[in-house]
Amino acid sequence: MLMQTNHAFENAEKTSEALHAGQSLSSLFLTSATETVPAGKAICWEGDKASHLFQVEEGVVRLHRIIGEGRRVITAFHFAGDLIGASLLNDFLFTAEAVTECRIRRISRKSFHEEVARSDALGPVYISLLCQEAAAAHEQMVLLSKKNAEERLCSFIVKLASRRSAQPRQGLLRVPMNRQDIADHLGLTIETVSRTITKLASRNIVVPEGRHDLRIVNLARLAQLSGDADDFSDNSCHRVKLH
Repeated sequence: MLMQTNHAFENAEKTSEALHAGQSLSSLFLTSATETVPAGKAICWEGDKASHLFQVEEGVVRLHRIIGEGRRVITAFHFAGDLIGASLLNDFLFTAEAVTECRIRRISRKSFHEEVARSDALGPVYISLLCQEAAAAHEQMVLLSKKNAEERLCSFIVKLASRRSAQPRQGLLRVPMNRQDIADHLGLTIETVSRTITKLASRNIVVPEGRHDLRIVNLARLAQLSGDADDFSDNSCHRVKLH
């Protein structure tokens, strides 16, 4: 099981690196001034013309949509190094808000695409980024449609812990978003998120410490409960069922 768990985390790290392919495009943002965005403030709004792309320098950003009678669905979280608005669509399909105080840079969509088209090196990187965004959206769809509450929460914690910038120190993982954000991302109620964390703590798998820290006590068991720990073949880099 430990070897299988290591496979899962190695793949998660590779996925995280691929999702950060946008960092190769960072030079395009360097001439833009850094902007500070207070926690809770919107960077762009759903339905607005997508005239700019953004890069997160520091902090965490959530992307959300409003559906039905004002219900919020958080489709993704973005961290330092991530690009926001890379799609080819003319309008933003989401509102981007700062979870924590953030520092961002922006570049006009026109300038961005002109620079990418001009560079033989950046074209493939940009295409890779778009492919990874599509894959991440597919993974989120599978999580919401096929996993139960415990599997969703464990998957979320494993994915967060796999980020290089969030590697747990002495088992302590920083979780910048609040439980309502987590609930709206996982398609759960805040009560279910709290109840599931309490259940994991009672089994000594993950223990909350303060408002924004989780102590991961049993990493192998956490990965197993996510439903993704034993899905790799030693002889293949392809997934069997792991997202």
